[in-house]
Amino acid sequence: MLALADALRRRDPALRLTCLGTARGMETRLVPARGYDLRLIPPVPLPRKPTPDLLRVPGRVRRSVAETRALLDELQADVVVGFGGYVALPAYLAARRTGTPIVVHEQNALPGLANRIGARLAARVAVTAPGTPLHRGEHVGMPLRRVISSLDRAARRAEARVGFGLDPDRPTLLVFGGSQGAASLNRAAVGAAGALAAAGVQVLHARGPKNTDVVVPERPAGEPPYVLVDYLERMDLAYAAADLALCRSGAVTVAELSAVGLPAAFVPLPIGNGEQRRNALPVIEAGGGLLVEDADLDPGWITATLLPLLTDPAALAGLARHAAAAGVPDADERLADIVCEVASA
Repeated sequence: MLALADALRRRDPALRLTCLGTARGMETRLVPARGYDLRLIPPVPLPRKPTPDLLRVPGRVRRSVAETRALLDELQADVVVGFGGYVALPAYLAARRTGTPIVVHEQNALPGLANRIGARLAARVAVTAPGTPLHRGEHVGMPLRRVISSLDRAARRAEARVGFGLDPDRPTLLVFGGSQGAASLNRAAVGAAGALAAAGVQVLHARGPKNTDVVVPERPAGEPPYVLVDYLERMDLAYAAADLALCRSGAVTVAELSAVGLPAAFVPLPIGNGEQRRNALPVIEAGGGLLVEDADLDPGWITATLLPLLTDPAALAGLARHAAAAGVPDADERLADIVCEVASA
C-alpha cells in the first residue's frame, strides 16, 4: 500500500491519498511515519471455521460498510485500491454502494476471501504472481519500496558487509525468518555453523527479537564471521551483503529477493493453506532458488545442499540471473498506471 502511495505521490504531490486501517494494525505506526493520512474503520475478521462468532459477522460488516461509505463520501474518493485483509471487504462493499471504482491487488499466489469477492466488483485486478487464480487478474508484481527495487547489490556489497562486521571478500549466507524469526531456520543455521566456517562461508543471521536463546559459540580469530542479530532494520543492505538467502517465502520476501536478484533457499511456513509454497514456485521454476520443506531443513541439508552453491561463484551467478529474471522491480509504477487509468475513466 505504501509503495503504491509513494509512486502516486511522485507523479503528483497534490494528490489526496488516504489510507484505511484498523486500530490494532501496524498501519497505526507505519502510515503516519511515511506522511500519509490514516483513517480507522472497524475490522471484520472472518472466522476460518464455523463458530458462534460467525453469527456476528453480518452485523460487523454492515457497521463497517456504513462507516466506510460515509468516509468515501466525505473524501469524494475517485478510486478505492484494496490489498486484502480485514479492511478490504468493507471498503469494497462501500465503494460498490457509492459507485466508486475499485482496483484490487493480491499479493499471495493463493488469494484470500476479501480479494476473491473484491475481484468480482473491481474495474481492474492486479496480481503479484503469474497464474494466481483470481478473476481477471493481470500480472503486475509486488509494489516495493524504492530503497529495495532500485538496489544495486554489487555496488553496495563491500559497504554492506563492512557495516555488518563481515569480511568484504567471503561468500555470505543470509538467514532470516520474518520479523519474529523462525525456530526451524535458527536451529538449522546455528547447527551448520561449524561446517559453514570450515568451508570459508560467513553468515548474517536475524534470529528474531524473542529468540535470545539462539547463540553461536565464539569464534577464533581469523575464522569467517557469524553475525547474529535480533532484527535487520536495513534489509536493503542485508540483501546487498548476501550471496544466498535461507528464508521463509512470504509474498513480500519472494518479491523483494527476485527484484534485487538474490537467490534463496525458501522454507515455506508449514501451517496455513500452502500459499507460501505457491509464492516461491515462480522463482524456483525460473531457476532462481531452491525449495526445502520445513520438516526437511536441518544442518545436514545446509551442509549437503547450500555449501556447494555458496562455494561456487559461477553457480551463484547463474542463480542470481534467474532470480532477477523472475522479479518485477517496477511493480509500483505498473500498479500506479492502473490506478490512474481507472480514476481518470
